Amino acid sequence: MPALDTAHLAARQQGSPRFMALKRAGMAGLTSFIAINIWTGCPLLALWIGSQVVGGGTLSMAAVGVVVVVLAILVFAMAVALTWLNNFYDELTGRQRVERRATWLRSMRAEAERHVSQRVGITLLERIVMINVYLAVIALVIWYVFFAGAPSPILCNTHC
Repeated sequence: MPALDTAHLAARQQGSPRFMALKRAGMAGLTSFIAINIWTGCPLLALWIGSQVVGGGTLSMAAVGVVVVVLAILVFAMAVALTWLNNFYDELTGRQRVERRATWLRSMRAEAERHVSQRVGITLLERIVMINVYLAVIALVIWYVFFAGAPSPILCNTHC
């Protein structure tokens, strides 16, 4: 079986370098699109679908339930798509697969996580998702501090 895997990998990597670079760039763009839509497009689409359930009436728990369920389904689908893209990118670039297991599920005698990440590194797609998460958190903090107008203890003492 290992000979078959190396033959399959060699056949994948024999494509022209220009075509491979184009594939990787397309996958990076698709990863950016999906990562951005997890925190923007999915909630907006879920709210729109919930508003269609309500129609012209008042808000109901059924509509709230629809929004929550649709949002969960959309975010799960986007996460699965990101996982699939990452696995395909690893296969495309010839990156060796490592077992990804949560820290609390690892053996105490197992290899430390930092050794695995130093040996394998992180891919461009993983960097794109990390940068996207950083930008989302920074945008949330900026919105909350400067634009939300929420009655926080500091603002309430001076403006309430």
